[in-house]
Amino acid sequence: MSFNGCPGSRAIDFGRTERNPVETTGKIESELRQWPVQLHLISPSASYFTGADVLLAADCVAYSYGDFHRDLLKGKTLGIACPKLDEGQDSYIEKIRAWIDEAKINTLTVAVMQVPCCSGLLRIVQQAMEKATRKVPVKYIVLTLKGEILQEEWI
Repeated sequence: MSFNGCPGSRAIDFGRTERNPVETTGKIESELRQWPVQLHLISPSASYFTGADVLLAADCVAYSYGDFHRDLLKGKTLGIACPKLDEGQDSYIEKIRAWIDEAKINTLTVAVMQVPCCSGLLRIVQQAMEKATRKVPVKYIVLTLKGEILQEEWI
């Protein structure tokens, strides 16, 4: 069976495999620090963005990466977006620019999946950075479809 669409839309069955159980004691607490999280809904002037370390994650990242809360979200303020499905992405550029210039965020981590459409989130951030007067360190993280870190670098 051939597939001619976007590689990110191709159906893949990872199969069910036995895994070593993770030992935990008690409930694992959420690291989420604010609401809302969807980039269309957030206000860049909300107090929790001021001076914050921000994580901008593609929608699928939290579902594929098992340690999302512990490894990526802990200590960060969150925004989520889908560069393929979300409409009105010009507003995203302005919101990210406002994070940088007005909220004076400390750092920005961009986490995406390895599929081609997800790289659009980094392009949105780069456009916002070009419009911003301040500069902030940006970390770029790419995850495989199975939730493993494929790439992690400061750009």
